[in-house]
Amino acid sequence: MAKSDKKKPAAKPKNTVRKPKKPVKAPKIPKITARRSGEAVPRPLPPLALGPAAAVLDRLWSVILSRRDADPAVSHSARLLSRGTAKVAQKFGEEAVECLIEAVAGNREALIAESADVLYHLVVLWVSAEVAPGEVWEELRRREGISGVAEKASRAKALPGASGLQTTKIP
Repeated sequence: MAKSDKKKPAAKPKNTVRKPKKPVKAPKIPKITARRSGEAVPRPLPPLALGPAAAVLDRLWSVILSRRDADPAVSHSARLLSRGTAKVAQKFGEEAVECLIEAVAGNREALIAESADVLYHLVVLWVSAEVAPGEVWEELRRREGISGVAEKASRAKALPGASGLQTTKIP
């Protein structure tokens, strides 16, 4: 048989039917291990909130700040801010409760949406109370590496003296 007599194998037909995409699973939170007196203590990795994720909140803060003096009929942020800090705080609390309800119900998609609402309303509260995101990021940096138990205990001791309260409990 000559080379020219050989038949090339037929090309496989392309599959035009696409498989449906698998649902996206929530990523597992990686853990690092801290060692205390020889025993391993699992601990989640530090959040990205002080890096790229913080930039999103910084931009949101800038947008809300720019809307502070906008027409409340045109801007939801301006409408919230025009009502004063107490009303903004009340709205933030309502959104936080909605977030908690979705978390307890196990409704992941609604929890994500409500979490975004909570963050938005928290940033509106920051603008209303004249708090810049950098101040919050700095406080988080200050707390890095400090046990939550130790940090909370230090606030409990400092708070009563600073506020004139007669209790060691945080109100």
